Amino acid sequence: MTDVLRRGRASLAFSFFAQGVAFALLVTRIPAVQDRYGVSDALLPAFLAAVPVLAGAGSVGTEWLVRRIPASAVLRWSQPVVLLALLGVGAGDRMAELAVALGVFGLAVGALDASMNMLGVSLQRAYGRSIMLGFHAAYSLGGILGASLAWVGAHWDLALFVSYLPVVGVLLPLCLVGSRWYVGGGGDGGDGGKGGEYTAGAGDSGVVFKMLLPLCLVMTFAYIGDSTVSNWSAKYLQDVLGSSEQLATVPYNVYMVTTLVGRTLGDFGVRRFGAVAVVRGGALVAAVGFAVVAGAPGAWVGMLGFLLLGLGLCVLVPQTFAAAGRLFPGASDAAVARLNVFNYVGFLIGSPLVGALGDTWSYRGAMLVPMVLVLVTLVYARSFAAQPDRYGGGHERPRTADVGRGSNGL
Repeated sequence: MTDVLRRGRASLAFSFFAQGVAFALLVTRIPAVQDRYGVSDALLPAFLAAVPVLAGAGSVGTEWLVRRIPASAVLRWSQPVVLLALLGVGAGDRMAELAVALGVFGLAVGALDASMNMLGVSLQRAYGRSIMLGFHAAYSLGGILGASLAWVGAHWDLALFVSYLPVVGVLLPLCLVGSRWYVGGGGDGGDGGKGGEYTAGAGDSGVVFKMLLPLCLVMTFAYIGDSTVSNWSAKYLQDVLGSSEQLATVPYNVYMVTTLVGRTLGDFGVRRFGAVAVVRGGALVAAVGFAVVAGAPGAWVGMLGFLLLGLGLCVLVPQTFAAAGRLFPGASDAAVARLNVFNYVGFLIGSPLVGALGDTWSYRGAMLVPMVLVLVTLVYARSFAAQPDRYGGGHERPRTADVGRGSNGL
């Protein structure tokens, strides 16, 4: 039983890692994609917005799918589709082909994100202690590797297809092999997983949106903060703080590295201090980070602010998924699927919001808006409190979940 859990945990962590690589390879090569297909600056935002919109639809569709098939099966087939769609982005030469590839990528990413986190929540329940941050740490590590590979491709002026093909060629078979060991710890959380990965019919009756709403808001605010860093850090450092073009590329790397560090250590913090304390601490650190960025007199102080942002924001999203699983133990898959939609809502709001405020007011002032939104997380911190089956903090449960049925994803 322990070996089944360990294999399931390792295989799921690799899926998070592979998704981090794939997503970073796409978003960091947007200028190359734009040049290859001749997408105008006016049309580019429509293409970029379509991906999270379709991802939200994919996440909603996953809630319906997992009532009929295991979440492990959704993950097993959505991940190869994401990788092949990425390859398709690099292989075409007409705008219609780009639209199809990005459309497939968006839908599959929504299913992939939702099913990965469903399995993560189930595995955490089976372990009886916090492990969710470790999965997201694997995603951050993949993002760092993907961004580094994208830099190599851009530096050597490699065609997108040439840059993507070796990565997809390595990750695709490894993901398919690893999917043999996915474990679904039971979507019900209360009977040892004997009901399978999803309790049929529990989705609509088991998830009360009023109870889920605080977590949805926290997820949205976290991704507004994250998209602010990913989309505006380089421009802010160069245009507002007067850094060189080369130095302006560093903040996002700093942010990603500190995100990895924070998530790697975060599970220990949850076990020691509890999820509420970790979420409050993360929100406060992130708010200080935005304040430092907004008031920075120069580039290096601004860099310190982005470092704090990585350490603070990194704990919010994994703990939000984990809290949804605890809040709705009889319908955790449905809760995760619905909560995952607000990942994309935050991504869609964040970048345009900061851009509009920066143009009409000031970019320093614009950085204060995500700061305030992150601080609102403190109001909802009690939503992260452990239920009677709480993990960590000296109250770990025995590993009672029967995970045998999910070990082969069937």
